[in-house]
Amino acid sequence: MIRPMMGHRKQPKKFDLPLRHYNPEEEAKRRKRIQIKTKSSARKRARSQNTRILVYAVGLAAVIYIITIL
Repeated sequence: MIRPMMGHRKQPKKFDLPLRHYNPEEEAKRRKRIQIKTKSSARKRARSQNTRILVYAVGLAAVIYIITIL
């Protein structure tokens, strides 16, 4: 068998995961916080989409108005 150059061998990767313990109270807090963030971001997204649609509608109406005048 051919040895690797200079006698170096690749070391295997080590699995180093920090120990974690399940805490139901912290889990409930985390889920509640995620749920609140999701609800508020959904409302903001809906508002911004409504505003965007309104701006496009006004712009389209302006373009149509200008075309009919010419």
